[in-house]
Amino acid sequence: MLKRYFPILEWSAKYNRDTLTKDLVAAVIVTIMLIPQSLAYALLAGLPAEVGLYASIAPLVIYAIFGTSRALAVGPVAVASLMTAAAVGELVSQGTPEYYAAAIALALISGLMLLVVGFLRLGFLANFLSHPVISGFITASAIIIATSQLKHILGVNASGHNLLELLLSLAAHVNEVNFYTLTIGVFATAFLFWVRKNLKPMLRKLGLGPRLAEVVAKTGPVAAVAVTTAIVWALALDAQGVRIIGKIPARLPIPTVPAFDLDLWRAIAVPALLISIVGYVETISVAQTLAAKRRQRINPDQELIALGAANVGSAISGGFPVTGGFSRSVVNFDAGAQTPAAGAFTAVGIAMAALFLAPLLHYLPKATLAATIIVAVLSLIDLDAIKRTWVYSKSDFAAMVATIIVTLSMGVELGIMAGVSLSLFLHLYRSSRPHSAVVGQVPGTEHFRNVNRHKVVVTPEILSIRIDESLYFANARFLEDRISDAVATDPAIEHVVLMCPAVNFIDASALESLEAINERLKHADVILHLSEVKGPVMDRLKRSHFLEGLSGRVYLTQYDAVRTISPHAADKAMEMPRGSL
Repeated sequence: MLKRYFPILEWSAKYNRDTLTKDLVAAVIVTIMLIPQSLAYALLAGLPAEVGLYASIAPLVIYAIFGTSRALAVGPVAVASLMTAAAVGELVSQGTPEYYAAAIALALISGLMLLVVGFLRLGFLANFLSHPVISGFITASAIIIATSQLKHILGVNASGHNLLELLLSLAAHVNEVNFYTLTIGVFATAFLFWVRKNLKPMLRKLGLGPRLAEVVAKTGPVAAVAVTTAIVWALALDAQGVRIIGKIPARLPIPTVPAFDLDLWRAIAVPALLISIVGYVETISVAQTLAAKRRQRINPDQELIALGAANVGSAISGGFPVTGGFSRSVVNFDAGAQTPAAGAFTAVGIAMAALFLAPLLHYLPKATLAATIIVAVLSLIDLDAIKRTWVYSKSDFAAMVATIIVTLSMGVELGIMAGVSLSLFLHLYRSSRPHSAVVGQVPGTEHFRNVNRHKVVVTPEILSIRIDESLYFANARFLEDRISDAVATDPAIEHVVLMCPAVNFIDASALESLEAINERLKHADVILHLSEVKGPVMDRLKRSHFLEGLSGRVYLTQYDAVRTISPHAADKAMEMPRGSL
């Protein structure tokens, strides 16, 4: 029981010097990457830069205790930061103590929600949020995030909650562009794109080993921060209008208990829920992907608890909502992290940065952090997924595009709400229209296949329908209508056989529908039979009165049913050579 809720007890028992070395190396690499990202995502959330560092300390330590993924790195991410700014910005103005307090409360409520869902083992609910919808939401959010950072690249004042508002605001202030800021922003963006694509291959050609080349390549954002900060300080560009971070307190976060404000909590409850959903889906996707590469396993419900505890820890330490980041987790994995201890070591590195590097970041231009965000989020835009989804499923494509349009035009909150609603609607719509097929006997075999896909033998007096989904209240009526229409249009039908190899469950509503079908067919002098009913389903049927009133029988196989009802037709089909039709 303890190992289930405290996975650290399992992996720490096997911890050794080799594992420690690998975790330390990974921690160094991720720390280098995380420092500028944390500062940038705090600004994206509308918070002081140091809050990003605070949100990257306690959550990493807490996840190391409760998390089941060996490589997941928890901390501020772009989408959650944008959702934080959107949620809190609707209530109070940025830069005020109330804004900061609301962001902390948002992390706390989100964490508590995740903990409750985790302890109740309700993690499966996230499965109802379809991947095309999540992909569309992340793509649209990345576009909004990148656009929102152009104001820092240009050095102008601009605002907006959706793409159109941002573009109109940028256009209205385009004549206020600061040349020095624009130069720094363009240089930093171009440099970071070059580093991401070309630095590591270049270092490998120069003879550096893969591990060292990886470490040096990850220092690209740090190099951009150092160079642009030095330039602004040396040339006093802040006096020329270049916006800088300003004073960052050189201290660790002070543990605090977020204030209980019922009105505030009620106002941010829905955004907290949405952040929890998006954060968990992203976390579990990354964790499962990385675990599969090493043939490891994760516990989805425990991940809910770990992520919830990390968010509570972030709130208590003065941070904002966090989740498992894709880019830093992949870097952590590629750097050789063996256990969650790598995250705890990363937290130590971030804490050291908060204590000793903070004074050096005074002249850090916001344009550099904006470039860091733009380069990071553009990798999240997956336009090819739109094409792939269109080719494979038109309904999923419609949901994906609708999510993108709503997010871009109305903001991230309405976008994810639309996405969740569309996912649930698609699930209900598809399950309410279960796939079923009229089947016939394949010549020379005892197999039965769809009459529209295979050359099969059909007995005129027998209607054999294969049901390919479980039956419940939402789709039971559909089956009733399907059988009624078939019997009404074909007077030759004397028997109806429901073939149930894919039916795993029949709820009370569906049972009533089967009883209604049985009675209606009786009145029409048609006998109802079942075949290939699974054991658990049969056990449930035996606890009801349905079998007693069934006009026909329940057969082990579809062939047994047809051979009993019409022996001559079944034997004739068996005698025919396969593929003779």
